[in-house]
Amino acid sequence: MVQTTQIVLASRPSGMPAEQNFRTETVELPAPGAGEALLQTLYLSLDPYMRGRMSDAPSYAPPVRIGQPMVGATVSRVLESTDPALAPGDTVLGYGGWRSHSVEPLRQLRKLDATVAPVTTALGVLGMPGFTAYSGLLTIGRPQPGETVVVAAATGPVGSAVGQIAKIKGAHTVGIAGGPKKVALLKDRFGFDIALDHRAPDFADRLAAATPDGIDVYFENVGGAVFDAVLPRLNPFARIPVCGLVADYNATELPPGPDRLGRFMSTVLRKSLTVRGFIQSEFAPDQFGDFLSEMGGWIRDGRVHYLEDIVDGLEHAVEAFGGLLVGKNLGKLIVEVAD
Repeated sequence: MVQTTQIVLASRPSGMPAEQNFRTETVELPAPGAGEALLQTLYLSLDPYMRGRMSDAPSYAPPVRIGQPMVGATVSRVLESTDPALAPGDTVLGYGGWRSHSVEPLRQLRKLDATVAPVTTALGVLGMPGFTAYSGLLTIGRPQPGETVVVAAATGPVGSAVGQIAKIKGAHTVGIAGGPKKVALLKDRFGFDIALDHRAPDFADRLAAATPDGIDVYFENVGGAVFDAVLPRLNPFARIPVCGLVADYNATELPPGPDRLGRFMSTVLRKSLTVRGFIQSEFAPDQFGDFLSEMGGWIRDGRVHYLEDIVDGLEHAVEAFGGLLVGKNLGKLIVEVAD
């Protein structure tokens, strides 16, 4: 028997998740059965969607049950396999969650080749975040040469990929992030035409000055005050892929102030806007192969750059996840669980 150290959901957070909402425990795993493999987790991906899985509110995916390990994509080493196509020592992408070892169905594993790209990229630019950017921008945003594309949380793994893909497609790109360090990365590493700090007191005025011809595509990752500044800048027939609303993930009540839904819906009507929420898995069956081919080529050609923020040790996952929700990470946040 192999033991796994795992972080389970002990209680549902109200507002920002805290240490007391989780519990670390060690349990024995069963031997892998037919069609399964025993894995040792090397890297764990931390992503904003996990906050939604901690809640039992209706959503596109079932919540994590109390007492169950937190979910998450993982890069793992095969220890045992019931399929000769996967041998001990192979590296795979799976969904082991917040634990040191797991038993997973072979059908949900993808073998990785470290000679093609670092295996951590399967959790970021060549994984779910990169595909989220690719599918949402190209399917819903449809940027055209010369159009203006604006993206918030633009140093994150999704936002940074959105900006670079839009640039490849010939668009003018405006990236929004929080703080001088992230704003500098927008231009120096990710190549945005204009970089803006949403914490600036005159942010709305700066956004207006940066988009004299309006906004044709706004890739929504944040919501809140950033969207309030974007809304009046949207051009007729603008497209808004809605990927995330991280400003509201820890909200426990409706925002104060007047009801702004009427203003928003009026703008949607008058400007013939396209507002489309999406989950990347909707597009995976038709587009994931093309994504791997195109994104892999753009990375090799130096047209797409990425940044990884790697935290050492599963014991730091809860603290790192809290930092993610307030924007402390620089790039794709990953926990190194084992060498």
